[in-house]
Formats: sequence, structure tokens, C-alpha cells
Amino acid sequence: MKKIAIFADVQNIYYTTRQAYQRQFNYRRLWHRVSKQGEIVEAVAYAIDRGDSQQKAFQSALRDIGFEVKLKPFIQRMDGSAKGDWDVGITIDVMESAINADIVILLSGDGDFDMLMQHIKTKRSITTEVYGVPDLTAKSLSDSVDHFHAIGEGLLM
Repeated sequence: MKKIAIFADVQNIYYTTRQAYQRQFNYRRLWHRVSKQGEIVEAVAYAIDRGDSQQKAFQSALRDIGFEVKLKPFIQRMDGSAKGDWDVGITIDVMESAINADIVILLSGDGDFDMLMQHIKTKRSITTEVYGVPDLTAKSLSDSVDHFHAIGEGLLM
């Protein structure tokens, strides 16, 4: 049985599915679909913590599905911009977990991850997959993996 590790860039998936479909991503359906491929040995969801009750309920639902939820505080800068980026954290976790997985699945459309996915695919001979909204996923990311899965009707709430 294949060992699968899933890494979810929650903010990216939230904003891209909202922009493209005005709907939310269904993590439970994803879990059900991926579990047919093998054993999910690790699943991490990376999110920004604003501390509101709706967000806490969502994080609890992710934990109930089987995800470990990692949070960073939402930081509002003096100039009005915001910060809350998980790119380095996701990269470190993928690199560390890749030795224990046959398949690494990333939920994101962020092109910053193209080199990471290409690296674990070629240097570690791991099957790589990305789930992303087709029109909002960087071509460099979808080109860097073995399989790109378009988020559409079957994975939306």
C-alpha cells in the first residue's frame, strides 16, 4: 500500500476556490478520494489564526477529518498590509516528510512551490501531485508535478 503525505496551503485554497467558484473546498471529499490511493501517513493543514469562532470551527473540522493543523498568527502591519505566509514551513515539512512517503500531495496554486515539488520528484523519486484551481494555479507548479488535479465541482461544498 502506498504511503501518502498531504500538505494543504489553506489560505491559498480558500481564496482561489472563493475567487473562481464562490464556494469552499471540501477537505472531507479530498480525504476520501486520496485514501483510495493508499494510506495517508501524514496530513498537515497550514492556516493563519485570526482567532474568530468560525475559523476555530473550521480548524476543528480539519482535525476531525485527520489533519494536523498548524497555525501562524495574523499580523497586520502599520501600513495596512498583512502577513501570514507558510511557504517556508510547508517546504521544511515536505522535505522532512518526503523520506516516509511514496506520494506527496500539495494543495496550493502557488508557483513558489514548483522547485520543491520538482526536487522531491527527481531527487527522491517520489510521486508528486498538486490540487489547485486550474485558472489560478501557476503553470510552473502544475508542470513540476507528476499529476495535477483540477479543483472543480467534485471537490467543492
